[in-house]
Amino acid sequence: MVIPVHDVNPARRTPWVTYALIAVNVVVFLLTPGISGSFTGSSTLAQLCHLQAFTEQYALVPRELIHHQLPSLVPTGAVGVGPHGPGCVVGPPAYGKSPVLSVLTAMFLHGSWLHLLGNMLFLLIFGNNIEDRMGHLRYLLFYVVCGYAAGYGFALLNAASSEPLIGASGAIAGVLGAYLVLYPRARVWVLVPFLIFLPLRLPAWVVLGFWFVLQAFYSSGQAVAEAGTVAYAAHVVGFIAGMLLAWPLKPGTPPPPEPRSILFGRQTRRAW
Repeated sequence: MVIPVHDVNPARRTPWVTYALIAVNVVVFLLTPGISGSFTGSSTLAQLCHLQAFTEQYALVPRELIHHQLPSLVPTGAVGVGPHGPGCVVGPPAYGKSPVLSVLTAMFLHGSWLHLLGNMLFLLIFGNNIEDRMGHLRYLLFYVVCGYAAGYGFALLNAASSEPLIGASGAIAGVLGAYLVLYPRARVWVLVPFLIFLPLRLPAWVVLGFWFVLQAFYSSGQAVAEAGTVAYAAHVVGFIAGMLLAWPLKPGTPPPPEPRSILFGRQTRRAW
């Protein structure tokens, strides 16, 4: 798996919406009840119960979204003692939940600092050029639409599931799909793990194409690594939605600057 760190594709204007989305995601993460223990890995039972209750209220749950079946019992956030020892208390929900709105709120929730930072890195690298091409308001609408497409796509494929889905990766996958359509030849600096991390500058179609193939491979069930915790199907649907929405903009998109050829991070000049 390659790790992108920067693209060689300067934007003409400041990507305020991308910066705002990153800021909102970070703030929501820091304010999420019970999330503080994720920094140290030493969450208490009370913190876990608060986090579970918060996630249940604001996350996307496929069964709720597709069948509109809200649960009769949900985590309350309190800690109790049962026959098997301490645990999280469940009870009737003390709130009204809109499954449709939960698709939006779930886009701004993350389960760990690694989950958050990974998503924000991709959004920072690739979001600025898509915002530059679309304009601020259209880009924001595009981001939300891709997030909804990813959420509904995942829910339709897992309609009976009551496992909550959180994260911005579905919407960000849409950004990656749009980038592949609009700037396939843009160069992207990546770190390739091979004994050490090797810096390489590769075409975007290689980086993002490999990323998409990997997501499709996992979502098909051909591999099981993290299959229970990562919504690969949402990534695939979001990516395809981003490609389709960006396709009409391709004819008028100026090509990215053509850099000198680079091998292992060092510039090389052609002799002809």
